[in-house]
Amino acid sequence: MSDRKTMWDERYDTTDFVYGREPNAFLAEVVQQIPPGDVLCLAEGEGRNAVFLAKQGHRVLAVDSSAVGLVKAARLAEESGVRIETETADLAEFAIEPVCWDAIVSIFCHVPPQVRRALHRKVVEGLRPGGLFILEAYTPAQLKLRTGGPPTEEVMMTLAGLREELAGLEFLQAREIEREVVEGRFHTGRGAVVQVVARKP
Repeated sequence: MSDRKTMWDERYDTTDFVYGREPNAFLAEVVQQIPPGDVLCLAEGEGRNAVFLAKQGHRVLAVDSSAVGLVKAARLAEESGVRIETETADLAEFAIEPVCWDAIVSIFCHVPPQVRRALHRKVVEGLRPGGLFILEAYTPAQLKLRTGGPPTEEVMMTLAGLREELAGLEFLQAREIEREVVEGRFHTGRGAVVQVVARKP
């Protein structure tokens, strides 16, 4: 996935925050459900969600393949008066320690399906009892809207597919909807998304 890393480094190599500084709207909507403690943010990019969670008092690890993005994430945290941990890693190889996280957050984390399936198994194993998995991603319907997201259907997600991949979690909220996504210049306009809040029993 080195080509992806190069692409993301290039995308983030600018003074502005290409997906904005504010948290994802769905995450902000459900944040009060997250139990206090340790939160892992997957494909966190420039840090907007990790910093938001740190402001809520959580201990946050932000993981991304782009070191360029994570430098900006650390800077955003410093400017915001909070602390986050960062780790540069390919999600195909990233180890999620079992029973280690009170919440795991995946916002527009679009990776090849074989990587995603393995990652989601590690997510289920990595949550502590009562821990939450929060996800928002584009569905294949997004291809017709053309307002952001990946160009291929195979890396997008459906609710039915997520129910299979996240077997072992209890789905508290789960829906496929269209909503206005205004998150920087690469995600602006009507978006077709799947949203999930799932809990480890």
